[in-house]
Amino acid sequence: MRHRPTVDVSHLPTYDFGSASPIWWGTVAFIALEATGFALAIGTYFYLAVRARHWPIGAPAPDLLPGTAILIILLASAVPNHLIDLWARRQDLVKVRIGIVVMSIAGILPLIVRIWEFPALRISWDQNAYGSIVWFLLGLHTTHLLTDVGDTIVLAVLMFTKKGNTGRHFSDVSDNAFYWDFVVVSWVVLYLVIYWVPRM
Repeated sequence: MRHRPTVDVSHLPTYDFGSASPIWWGTVAFIALEATGFALAIGTYFYLAVRARHWPIGAPAPDLLPGTAILIILLASAVPNHLIDLWARRQDLVKVRIGIVVMSIAGILPLIVRIWEFPALRISWDQNAYGSIVWFLLGLHTTHLLTDVGDTIVLAVLMFTKKGNTGRHFSDVSDNAFYWDFVVVSWVVLYLVIYWVPRM
């Protein structure tokens, strides 16, 4: 009878952080897919801008105030976001609980401001091609905000339960922080496209 060599791996961790985690790679693939969607939408915006005689079409440039307010909120949120990633890697439950509540609030704030941002575009979505593409760009980013805020709130609730004090959930918090960076960076790009390209 042949004996196969075996190794006892029961002592190895069932989770990890960053590129050592399969969930992290799933997040990277998700970001790549969504970034492609943003790139296609931005490409459409510039195609329409080049084809039009005047840009924006039939409307003044959007009001800067709501979009700039969201930019400031999102850039400011990068600080607690990176802290929570650090605390999650250290598996510091108390600090992660505080940080995840702060990040939940930081995610809800731009959604509140966005209520005033759509009217600040100064054009209806169905008025012309310009209106359609800027509403689409803003709607696309709003979807990403809603997705991440929902995930953050679920993690916040989870971290305040008995199951929250497990390494796997600390890894989930770290991955969520990684995705939030994408939400922030994507808004910086969209902010320049939506608010400053029409002013050039």
